[in-house]
Amino acid sequence: MSQRIKTLMKHGLVFAVQEDQGGIRSSRITLQNDQIYMHCLWDQPPPPHAHTLQVSEVLGAMDPSSTLVHLDLAWGGSTRGRVHIRLSPNTPAARQFVLLCTGQTGVSYRNTKLHDVWYKGRPRECVVGGDYEGKGGAGIIDIRGGQYRQSGRAGAVWWCWYDAAATAAQFGITTRDCEGDLPFPNVFGEVVSGLEVVRAAANHSDITQVTVVDCGIVLNQ
Repeated sequence: MSQRIKTLMKHGLVFAVQEDQGGIRSSRITLQNDQIYMHCLWDQPPPPHAHTLQVSEVLGAMDPSSTLVHLDLAWGGSTRGRVHIRLSPNTPAARQFVLLCTGQTGVSYRNTKLHDVWYKGRPRECVVGGDYEGKGGAGIIDIRGGQYRQSGRAGAVWWCWYDAAATAAQFGITTRDCEGDLPFPNVFGEVVSGLEVVRAAANHSDITQVTVVDCGIVLNQ
């Protein structure tokens, strides 16, 4: 990456673009703490004089076996922190999670709310989110099958299994280790940094006030 591109990133002038029948959509590409982020696509063109790349060009060079995404959580009028999640290869739920973090299909987790805390204050505590529709969060691909695993550890990210069609975009993040033999199934990722942010969200007085204000993918993984 040239020094010119690095400078443009620091000034917010590098964008990934995607054009379809609905028009041009764009995503900021930023450099933060030596990591390159492609943020969620918006239904708007890039600003004039921006350096642009095609989304397919940006994502096509990535290693699909090692995908790192991020969710930025906010409540009380301010962003509280960034959560990095390493996704497991060979799981349809992980592929769907990438699509909903980048917004490539036109819908995304951006501006969605977390909507529940299970087992609050107890072992197996977890937060649940992913309802991008406000009425369930239908899956955008079929996420059944694949090499899912079980985990009872804090930081596990798993697919909520209520209904493979109506709520398949919903996900859970475990914030306290399980005790005994009750791990969560359908695990497709793990929080590698920012678990303290998720724990703080779980302790907030009203989980439905916690918003995913930004999301995306880390390009240099």
